[in-house]
Amino acid sequence: MAAAARSRVAHLLRQLQRATCRCPAHSHTYSQAPAFSPYGKTTDYAFEMAVSNIRYGAGVTKEVGMDLQNMGAKNVCLMTDKNLSQLPPVQIVMDSLMKNGINFKVYDNVRVEPTDKSFMEAIEFAKKGAFDAYVAVGGGSTMDTCKAANLYASSPHSDILDYVSAPIGKGKPVSVPLKPLIAVPTTSGTGSETTGVAIFDYEHLKVKIGIASRAIKPTLGLIDPLHTLHMPARVVANSGFDVLCHALESYTALPYHMRSPCPSNPISRPAYQGSNPISDIWAVQALRIVAKYLKRAVRNPDDIEARSYMHLASAFAGIGFGNAGVHLCHGMSYPISGLVKTYKAKDYNVDHPLVPHGLSVVLTSPAVFTFTAQMFPERHLEAAEILGAHTRTARTADAGPVLADALRKFLFDLDVDDGLAAVGYSKADIPALVKGTLPQERVTKLAPRPQSEEDLSALFEASMKLY
Repeated sequence: MAAAARSRVAHLLRQLQRATCRCPAHSHTYSQAPAFSPYGKTTDYAFEMAVSNIRYGAGVTKEVGMDLQNMGAKNVCLMTDKNLSQLPPVQIVMDSLMKNGINFKVYDNVRVEPTDKSFMEAIEFAKKGAFDAYVAVGGGSTMDTCKAANLYASSPHSDILDYVSAPIGKGKPVSVPLKPLIAVPTTSGTGSETTGVAIFDYEHLKVKIGIASRAIKPTLGLIDPLHTLHMPARVVANSGFDVLCHALESYTALPYHMRSPCPSNPISRPAYQGSNPISDIWAVQALRIVAKYLKRAVRNPDDIEARSYMHLASAFAGIGFGNAGVHLCHGMSYPISGLVKTYKAKDYNVDHPLVPHGLSVVLTSPAVFTFTAQMFPERHLEAAEILGAHTRTARTADAGPVLADALRKFLFDLDVDDGLAAVGYSKADIPALVKGTLPQERVTKLAPRPQSEEDLSALFEASMKLY
């Protein structure tokens, strides 16, 4: 009996090896199932999904004090930035903590677009505070800073570069236990409440780099759409562009079973694994929401339906890209924001030049997807159709231009600056922009099409003007 059962299992596994995935999310040509056994493979054969617990609802922030009480927290670090510290989302959190008898200290020195210096200041505060739980209230900058503070306070003898992704950092796996972290996002963009990623500017090299580990993802994300009503129009737009590119890039990323190397130990499997059938579902749904609701959310601050859906879309895309990864738009965005000269974005109350992350990502998107579309053109056409393009008669060879045109129209309708030139760059800056992109292998290697330095130069040049 047991032998017969083993025989049936072996037969089923052989069938799985030969099968091609036909599910709607993964039915394109690259979706052929990989070999079942890991032994001897140079590319990966598995993917895993890691995501924070998520709670969604208008007013759900009021529950944070009870959550911390349920966790047994006695000494909590509340992280935010100077602007938000004066606004209702932070006050609601503090009221909930006080009501539930939670002792806490506020750190409100988070920098919008954090640097290694601002990370270190937050880490030192966390080390001195000996906190047993963290709450991050804000956008991606705050949540990423809080993740880093939690990590390095839990591993106090580690150097800042120990956990930073290679080639700039050592890329060590995180093996120390971290404290609980509750994230309360107030923007609809980064999806950082769902991911194990923290990004910062490494000022020594003037590039953005990151920590990527499932271990640093928040314990809980409280997604409260009421907080989005405090966002100015351009913050809504730029945050939404981050969602847009998270969805597009994760959906068009190199498939997980084409990514190399195959990890020798599951702890070494990267957080960004390549497109996969589960991430695909979240990415496509996020893209549909962006197409339907982002323009409404930007144009009408009182449109609670549109802003609520964009808050959900941010989390959806976060679940998708947090496990699949992003590629060229993000890889190229890091030097765009890191090498900023004098540009200051409208609606951002900061004391330093700033190209907001979502804007730096989306400015290269028409050029990038024109470049990548020759790989898996069906996915590019599907994305274009979701964004409003007529694709019924489009040829697969035209997938790139069709998606690029759909993106240009979408961005033009939302008054996006006319390319990199409009945020202060010229052709003379291209070598520095390429140099800043080269270390971003964590993401650029997930592009479906390999790229040379000459390719990157051409993409930056094509992005100087959008319209």
